[in-house]
Amino acid sequence: QKTSEDIFKTLILIFFSGSTESIRLVNGDNRCSGRLEVKSNNSWSIVCEDDFDQQDAEVVCRELDCGAPSFLQGALYGETEAPEWSREFLCEGHESALLHCKSSSSSQKFCSSGKAVELTCSVPFRLVGTTSRCAGVLEVFYSKEWRPVYVYESVKNWNHEAATAVCSRLDCGSSVFQEVTDNSTWRDVWRIESSCLKTLSDHCVLGYDSYSEDRLEVSCSGKLMFLCFKLWRKLTVKMRRFLKDKVKHKVIL
Repeated sequence: QKTSEDIFKTLILIFFSGSTESIRLVNGDNRCSGRLEVKSNNSWSIVCEDDFDQQDAEVVCRELDCGAPSFLQGALYGETEAPEWSREFLCEGHESALLHCKSSSSSQKFCSSGKAVELTCSVPFRLVGTTSRCAGVLEVFYSKEWRPVYVYESVKNWNHEAATAVCSRLDCGSSVFQEVTDNSTWRDVWRIESSCLKTLSDHCVLGYDSYSEDRLEVSCSGKLMFLCFKLWRKLTVKMRRFLKDKVKHKVIL
């Protein structure tokens, strides 16, 4: 029977580790990185580096609600650590969970490399509010929730270099137009360290509630037509305001 101390330790492990009912990443810098462990018969097992590839990693990151795998390696482990997983995963990359993948008995009785899988997944982010995935407001997925990104001194820090890093990660070329907009609506945001804007890694997201009216917008070179439309729309709005003010001025005279 578990004591209250055991339960507390389990909750701490779940909170600070990426984890589902069947897999987890432990001893990493954040919830989307660490040593991979798989649960079977109520016990956790490590996975040998020899029995794991990039497609398997894609499935793990997806199951943990993290972004695409950015770093995959093997790390030495000790004899007293979790036992080895005895099957080789044969994921195709589209599965929603690692244990949904096909598998086969491992060709080895033991892990010849002596290395367990260590994995780092990126943090998922997206551009929303337009018909294109390459233009819109920057949002990040953290703690199972999508929120707009907020950064201190956003006008200064949301520059061409930072916006281009986002476009590049989305395979959308480079930034051709970026701005900080104010939609006059306060809502929950995920605050990110300004120094991390170019990487958007998980440890950069400050996991406490913040509120802001600012939105970080970008149009990437992968969607030039949208940029032209947006500029045309802005010019149209300015022209309407100008004509409206001109008519008011005439009426007053």
